Amino acid sequence: MPGQAASQRSASLALLATILLWAYSWVVMKQVLAFAGPFDFAAMRYLLGAAVLFVALTLSRQPLKPPPLLPTILIGLCQTAAFQGLEQWALVSGGAGHVALLAYTMPFWAVLLAWLILRERPTGRHWLGLLLAALGLVCIIEPWRGLGNAASTVLAIAGGAAWAAGTVLSKRLFRLQAVSALNLTAWQMLAGGMALGIVALAVPQRNIAWSGAFMAGLAYSVLMASSLAWWLWSIVLRRLPTTLASVSSLGVPIVGVLLAWAILHEEPRPMEWVGIGFVLLGLCAVSGVRRRRP
Repeated sequence: MPGQAASQRSASLALLATILLWAYSWVVMKQVLAFAGPFDFAAMRYLLGAAVLFVALTLSRQPLKPPPLLPTILIGLCQTAAFQGLEQWALVSGGAGHVALLAYTMPFWAVLLAWLILRERPTGRHWLGLLLAALGLVCIIEPWRGLGNAASTVLAIAGGAAWAAGTVLSKRLFRLQAVSALNLTAWQMLAGGMALGIVALAVPQRNIAWSGAFMAGLAYSVLMASSLAWWLWSIVLRRLPTTLASVSSLGVPIVGVLLAWAILHEEPRPMEWVGIGFVLLGLCAVSGVRRRRP
């Protein structure tokens, strides 16, 4: 039908925009480290991002009442504070493309955590995906090279696991409570941003070098990568099949690698390309993607 086709076309454009916005954000996150410490930037990004979302709640006339506080705080600590704090910290010594690839191993950890927390037992394809992911991680990390950047690798993987924990906790909360996605996102982002603020105050970091480049990076991260991209993503999830949306989001780390190569001159090694292939195959297996039958 014409209306449905138009809706899917607009969702596809929203998906493409989301991939580009999130992919470029990894380059921005790396670049701003020349002007600020990792925790200062992460705290500012998400406290300001939460403020933008609360404005969006007000303008859309949605209730500002917080969701159940304890689950919301736990989600904020995992999905915002731990995930973003660890990934920003990993970028201090690691390349943007490399860190983005490891962060987007989140679906594999989500499979295991969903088994433990939601009692969703993994199927055969889930185990196949985890095996392929493990092979991909080995290729990307290349332990035979001596793990010269082991700290960044561990931080990036831990950040992906924290993101998975936040995802599973969010799913459990949506099952138990009638919670608005925008409302939950705003409140968990506020909780995580406050936790990042405490860390930023406690951990010695370089002084913020206020400049046009830093302000531009912060504005992009707050308005485009955090606020606009999440709104576009909600359109994608509402209008496209979940499997298609989830698998298509894998374009983020791939485009992130290409942008880091073009802008930051971080040329991927041959084994990293092999690892990318294994990770993509693993994510397709976990997501249940099958060849379309005639």
